[in-house]
Amino acid sequence: MNLLIDTHIFVWIFIEPHRFSTKARSFLEDVEANKFYLSDASAWEASIKFGLGKLRLPDKPELFFADRVRRAGYRHLRIDHGHVTRVYSLPNVHGDPFDRLLVSQAKVEDMTIISNNIVFKRYNVDTLTLRDIS
Repeated sequence: MNLLIDTHIFVWIFIEPHRFSTKARSFLEDVEANKFYLSDASAWEASIKFGLGKLRLPDKPELFFADRVRRAGYRHLRIDHGHVTRVYSLPNVHGDPFDRLLVSQAKVEDMTIISNNIVFKRYNVDTLTLRDIS
C-alpha cells in the first residue's frame, strides 16, 4: 500500500511518540509491507511554522526532515505540476493549501493519507486515522 503521511503524524512519530499505540507504531515502522511517503509540502508547511515559532523541532527543518525520512525508511514525494494543477478540481472543503496539495498528491499518485485531521475524509480520498491503524 502507498501511504502519504500527513505533517503532524510525521512530526509526532519523532517528537511525541507517546501519541501512538504499540500497534500503530508497528504499522508505521513496517516499511516492508507498505511504502510510506512524506510530501515536500509537509516539510514546507512545517518549515513555515518553525520559522514563525509555532512548531518546535530538535533540529532545523532542513536537518530534521532529511534525517528522519532516512531513519524511518520513508520516501520523499516531490511536488510536481501534475499535483499542483489538479488542486482546482477538489471540492471547496477548506482553504488550507497544504492539506489541499496533499489531497491532490494522494489522488494523482493513488495513495492513502494517514492523518488525524478528519477534513480529509470530506475530499473523497482514502484516509486512515491513528484509530484505524491501532
